[in-house]
Amino acid sequence: MSHLFSPLKVKDVTFKNRIGVAPMCQYSSEDGVATDWHMVHLGSRAVGGAGLIIAEATAVSPEGRITPGCAGIWNDVQVEALQPINRFMETHGAVPGIQIAHAGRKGSCARPWDGGTHLKNEDGGYDIIGPGDEPFDSDGVRLWKVPRMMDQADIDRIQTAFVDAAKRSLDAGYKFLEIHGAHGYLLHSWFSPLVNKRNDQYGGSLENRARMMLETVDKVRDVWPENLPLAVRLSTSDWDENGLTVEDNIQMAIWLKERGVDFIDCSSGGASPTSRSSIGNKIGEQIGIAGRIRDAADVMTMAVGTITEAQQAEQIIASGQADFALLARQMLRDPYWAFHAAQELGIDSKQVIPAQNAHFVG
Repeated sequence: MSHLFSPLKVKDVTFKNRIGVAPMCQYSSEDGVATDWHMVHLGSRAVGGAGLIIAEATAVSPEGRITPGCAGIWNDVQVEALQPINRFMETHGAVPGIQIAHAGRKGSCARPWDGGTHLKNEDGGYDIIGPGDEPFDSDGVRLWKVPRMMDQADIDRIQTAFVDAAKRSLDAGYKFLEIHGAHGYLLHSWFSPLVNKRNDQYGGSLENRARMMLETVDKVRDVWPENLPLAVRLSTSDWDENGLTVEDNIQMAIWLKERGVDFIDCSSGGASPTSRSSIGNKIGEQIGIAGRIRDAADVMTMAVGTITEAQQAEQIIASGQADFALLARQMLRDPYWAFHAAQELGIDSKQVIPAQNAHFVG
C-alpha cells in the first residue's frame, strides 16, 4: 500500500492522492485574466494525475501583482475565465486550489524573462506598499522602488481585498484556498522582523508582527466555507540570524490552527536580499521543518522543495513529515509525474489518470 497514493479526506473534500502541484507564477495573464495557457498548464497536470493543483499566486488587487502579467481575482471577468479551467481539472480527478496573494514591496516588476526589475510607473509599473518604507534592494539596482508605509486605512482595504478574493475564489469553483504568507510578499513582510520595523500595534513583538496575517486569516475564515480546506503558506525560516526562526513559525502555525486553518504549506526565505530565497542551498531543510511544524503545532503540513523522485515523496508521507508532497519545477519538467510515480511504486495507474489515457497506457 502506497502512502503517497492513499486518499485524504479533509472536511468535505477528498484528495485522491497526496501529490500536489505547487503554485507557480506563469506571468501569462492579461489584466489579471487567465488565458488558454492556464487551461493547458493546469489542465495537463490534472490529466497527469495530481490530486491537488494550486493555481499560481493570484493577486487580490491590481497593485498586488508581482508583474503586470500576473493572475488576479479582483473582478468578475477574472472569475469567469477561471471557471472552465477549474471544471476541467475537477472532471479529471484533481481538486482545484488557488493561492491568493499580495506582492507588497516586491510588486511592480517586469516579467523574469524581461529582467525582473522594478518597473517605472510610466513603463507599466505601479505604486507599491508595505509595512515600512524601505525598498527591497538598498543598492537601487533591481527592486529599487520605495513602498508607501501602510496606514490603518490601507490595512483595512487590503484585508477587505483578501476577503473579496476568497469569495470570488469560491465563485470560480475552487475547493481549496491558500493564503500566501511567504517569500517576502505582503503578509510575510509584516511578520518578518527583517522588514517590519514599526512601533505600533503591528510591530515589535512576535504577536504584534503576526497581527496583520492573523487578522487577514480571521476575516477570510469568516467567508470561506467551513466545509472546504483552508491553508496558509509560510516562510518557515528567514535564514537570517535577525529574521524569523522555525520556532517563530511553529507559534504562528499554532495561532493559525486555532483560527481554523487546516494546512501549513512550508516554504522558506525571501524576506530580504540577506534572507536566502526558497531556491537557495537551505531548501532541502524545508521538508524536515514541515515535520517539525506538523508535530509541534499538531496541524497538517505540506512539504515543498527539491522533491523530484517517487520514493522520496513516498517517504515524506510514510514517515509523517507531511500530509502532502508539493512539486513545482519537477511538474514543469513532467506534467505526468504522478502517473510515472504510480508506475514506479507499483500502483495501478488506471487509478491515477483519466480513462482516455489509461485505456492505452495504464
